[in-house]
Amino acid sequence: MAPSPTGPLHIGTARTSLYNYLAARHVGGTYVLRIEDTDVARSTVEYERDIIDNLHWLGISWDEGPQVAGGEDVGTYGPYRQSQRMDRYAREADRLLASGAAYRCYCTAEELDAVRRAQDAAKEPPRYNGRCRSLGEEERAAFEAEGRRAAVRFAVPPEKIRFTDLIRGEVEFDNALLGDFVIVRADGMPLYHFVVVVDDEAMEISHVIRGEDHLSNTPKHIALIRALGYREPVFGHVPLILNADRSKMSKRKSQTSVTAYREQGYLPEAMVNFLAFLGWSPGTEEEVFTLDELAARFEVGKVHKAGAVFDAERLDHLNGLYIRALADEQLAHRLRPFVPDALDDASLLRVVPLIRERLVRLSDAGELVAFLVETDAEVAANYEAAALIPKKADAAGAAAALSRARSVLADLDHADFSAEVLEERCRGAAEALGWKAGDFFRPIRLAVTGRAISPPLFGSMELLGRDATLARLDAAAEKLAVTA
Repeated sequence: MAPSPTGPLHIGTARTSLYNYLAARHVGGTYVLRIEDTDVARSTVEYERDIIDNLHWLGISWDEGPQVAGGEDVGTYGPYRQSQRMDRYAREADRLLASGAAYRCYCTAEELDAVRRAQDAAKEPPRYNGRCRSLGEEERAAFEAEGRRAAVRFAVPPEKIRFTDLIRGEVEFDNALLGDFVIVRADGMPLYHFVVVVDDEAMEISHVIRGEDHLSNTPKHIALIRALGYREPVFGHVPLILNADRSKMSKRKSQTSVTAYREQGYLPEAMVNFLAFLGWSPGTEEEVFTLDELAARFEVGKVHKAGAVFDAERLDHLNGLYIRALADEQLAHRLRPFVPDALDDASLLRVVPLIRERLVRLSDAGELVAFLVETDAEVAANYEAAALIPKKADAAGAAAALSRARSVLADLDHADFSAEVLEERCRGAAEALGWKAGDFFRPIRLAVTGRAISPPLFGSMELLGRDATLARLDAAAEKLAVTA
């Protein structure tokens, strides 16, 4: 996870992780999770847990790396947290210094800021001016006598870097435009560009698949690889995920954390399919795949170069497909965290067939089933008396409709209080009054559920039971009487 676990797992990082997983599984390779936590101030066990737990929720597993936050590593190339690999980084930094490929830089933050401001005023690209690159021994000694602590800068060779990207094909950068960059801070903490190169070599990484935002970092990494005498891995840079207006998906403008989607009730299977298609296509009209099926089809070279637009409606569509494909028992199990605790498991299982078609997200269920656990008073408080009156009726007419409904339902005993019988009775009552069925059902629905939108009315009444249904019809009639 690059550059470090500095917050909840981002939807873009999850997609990149999925592509790594699919690419590795497609060719029978090894998928490695490395926690790149050298930014100590911003890296926490909680963020690491969020990354690992959400990847596991998506069904993504890895062959090497930490399996639980703060836990032991699996694999022979560990440790897999960069904060535990400092000795190796120090040795490789010393090797670069000894070879002349890196040097100590004593510039203060104020001096560097002054250089940046001067370059900005001159409309020059910002880069280090090389001040410390050719310091003599006496100058270094003087700086150290002042108490200055030195960072380590890599001396970037002024050469063109060419490489073949798995997704973008031939890419070229001119490193002469880069300027020398810091690889170890003055406090001794190594930086991402350096440690990732050291670790890729040490862990025998053959393929690096990462976000397009790292494309401009690759020439730095290749220059370091060559200076250290390492072999060069194959790079692939995945396009960014975009908002509907084609701006970069960011926390400021979008919901970006995987946890937020989990909490809304998106299924991991739907999220995996959605993410897989954000920049890749199997070339068919199919849209529902298991992880194994995706791995069998996925080829990283067929990932699109252009940014992929995050289509929330498509995610909702996929989620609905997966919800409706679940067996009643499976859906009830998935819904358990999203419905009131007061709704027992047996009642939840009974209501599942009624609400399945109305669910886009699992979190939709809470509102749909609330009437089953609310008190009669709570249900009545959810609507105003005026809402009980259909458009072409008045309070007296609505009261008459509720009275007729109650009378035909009160004749039924508990055993006959079934959805089929209830519908037959109510339709007959509507016809006898000369009302359209929809107009007749509206006040009944509000009275029984407290909502204008609910699960199928007569199934809801059956689940609620005879006594509660009649009591709620009475409560509605009382509201209308007060209004009149």
